[in-house]
Amino acid sequence: MLTLTSPVETSAHHLPAGVKLAALSLWTLVLFQLSTPLVLGLALAAVVALHLGLGGATFAAHGARLLRPLWPFVLIVALWHGWTGDVAGGAVVILRMLAAVAAANLVTMTTRLSDMVAVIEALARPLARLGLSPRTLALALALVVRFIPVMLDRMDRITDAWRARSPRPARWRVLVPATLAALDDADHAAEALRARGGAD
Repeated sequence: MLTLTSPVETSAHHLPAGVKLAALSLWTLVLFQLSTPLVLGLALAAVVALHLGLGGATFAAHGARLLRPLWPFVLIVALWHGWTGDVAGGAVVILRMLAAVAAANLVTMTTRLSDMVAVIEALARPLARLGLSPRTLALALALVVRFIPVMLDRMDRITDAWRARSPRPARWRVLVPATLAALDDADHAAEALRARGGAD
């Protein structure tokens, strides 16, 4: 659930975040009870149909693009299960993964991050008895959700810059600049939080 809210307005945007997150949790539990490629294929088709029904082809295409980072995992699972001869087992894993992530993306595309933070804060309220701040926990999770796609984009830019300057593959050579960029972004975020009165 590392995407940003979709600009395409749908009816799902107006549903409470808690309802959508609860439905996502239930959906994920159901997916792990299913164990045949046919049924899981129908489950994935249902998620695709929900994308199309909510926001049309543009919304569904955006959701499909958000699944692109899964292709290495799909490839690895397919190669492994093909090598072991368990094609049906590989199909189950791949279809379950696609259906779960597509549903999670759908929730994130139609839910503002601030609404998710409010739900997390409400769920973490009992932790206040242990001396933990629910607000701090919710803010930390929100920052992780927000920072990961930003850092992936920064990593892509650093890799592109390396490719423009060298014919050799980047590999480990981009780790140091990516780490420094992450520390710099974290420092700026900390300064912004302090300027606004901190996390509490």
